[in-house]
Amino acid sequence: MTCSKIFSGDLPELINEIIQYFRNDFSTLYSCILINRIWCRLTIPLLWENPFSNPTKNYQIIEIYLNEQDKKKLNEYGMNIKIPSSNNNNNNTLFNYPKFIKIINLREIQRCIEQWILMNCDTKKHYTETIIKIIYKSIFQSFINNKANLNTFKISDIKYFNESNSEEIILQNPNFINDIKNLKLNTNQYFKFLTVLTNNCKTISSLYLEFNEIHDIIAIEKYLLQLIKLQKNLEKISFVQKNYLFKQNKFHLHNSLLTLKNSNCSNTLKTIIFYNIDFKNINILKEVFEQLNVLESIHILYCLSLNTDFIQQIINLNKPFKLKSLFLSSRSFQIESFQSLLQKSDNYLENIGFGFFTNNELKQQLLELIIKYCTKIKFFELLGFNEQSILLTFDIIDNIGENLNYLSIDNEMIKLSSIVLRELGQILPNKLEYLKLCLKINPSDFELFLKKSQNTFIKKLLIRDYTTIGSEDILPYIEKYIMKKKRVKYLAFKDDFIGRDLFESKNKVKKFELYGIKVESYHNPNIYVTFIAEMYCF
Repeated sequence: MTCSKIFSGDLPELINEIIQYFRNDFSTLYSCILINRIWCRLTIPLLWENPFSNPTKNYQIIEIYLNEQDKKKLNEYGMNIKIPSSNNNNNNTLFNYPKFIKIINLREIQRCIEQWILMNCDTKKHYTETIIKIIYKSIFQSFINNKANLNTFKISDIKYFNESNSEEIILQNPNFINDIKNLKLNTNQYFKFLTVLTNNCKTISSLYLEFNEIHDIIAIEKYLLQLIKLQKNLEKISFVQKNYLFKQNKFHLHNSLLTLKNSNCSNTLKTIIFYNIDFKNINILKEVFEQLNVLESIHILYCLSLNTDFIQQIINLNKPFKLKSLFLSSRSFQIESFQSLLQKSDNYLENIGFGFFTNNELKQQLLELIIKYCTKIKFFELLGFNEQSILLTFDIIDNIGENLNYLSIDNEMIKLSSIVLRELGQILPNKLEYLKLCLKINPSDFELFLKKSQNTFIKKLLIRDYTTIGSEDILPYIEKYIMKKKRVKYLAFKDDFIGRDLFESKNKVKKFELYGIKVESYHNPNIYVTFIAEMYCF
């Protein structure tokens, strides 16, 4: 296959396949543009499809999107922007960068603009809001003028988006959003831009709806339901409630589920995610799920009211209930209901997590049921536990074997932390995508863990030492057993006693890089593996 492509003149296609493999590895992509013209031409669009995520923190990219008139206007408000003369060839860039935009996150754009202003603004003149509005409008006008075509739109923090009239620019040029495949909406306020989304976005494959306090709930719901109903190829939908105190999410869920049942989605929808949703008084689950003909996975993350009423609707289904993820909050529920849910799920469950339950007896019962019914677990999260619970967890990890890919364990008890470190290393699989350990770490126990797990390669390793009194530095052990043996690809380490994040020590970071290990800030969301943000959403 590869040889035939080379000799048939399809070398650019082959190179493009290689480059696509590195689409999230920015350091490698930057190296690719230096190879030759073909590699550069194929790599640049990837680097500029989502420039505001800004892993290099090169906020000067803002200037790429500003026209000369706007630059002059910004200088009048106290910015320090160099404007090349019209005779200067530096005005021309090698590529049409605005055309490459594929992903827009309004929150990231605003953060990037604010940082750029701090770097370039005359501190004697502060017109920050006016400056932000000018930049916002200029950026979106640049996208439109260069006939960019958006694939992913994440809409939150819409204040400047509205006030800069950026939405008006898109209203007048709807082709910019016609082909959106991924749409994320924070429905915390009514905005007229929702109407243009409804009228023009009909090929969405992934829709994320986050419900917060809404001032005009009827108006918002009208357009959201219409948006769902008009989709021709909706494959994934997420219902997210970020505020437990907001009680009106039930209203949205009921009507949204009915819309799924009575729309094109019944023959396209493969994945449903519920996050922080309260299922109380939701009594239409059976009739909705019965009509979703190609549904492959259901994910219930930290939801409420998983009680007998909820479970009975699931049991009454005439088809399997393909529950792939179940993350339980600290709210109480009946153990009998949980057992019935696992039985109905018929071993589909792959991802499970337990919050900081106060009732250790309940947690033990839950873990025993996991051992009995679940053999395909890929992600396991345990937050807070007693000795019996962690011993049951060891049994689960041992039973899962090489199928386990993601593991997160969190406990602030010194005795229980010691048990984890002494016993966990010897039962880990040979390869893990993700391991997060937040414990009170005894250095000798930690060294024992590293010795016993020396045959395990971990792509992302997060370590937090909760110890705050008289703690010995465990970094030398990390260097000896992890860095020098090249056992991880990404590392984050936080030491509460010293108050240190390894990422802040630039010399140490460079030392790890020499061994091919990228050190991330412990608080950098990119290092975390969270299902709601990374695996099932976008």
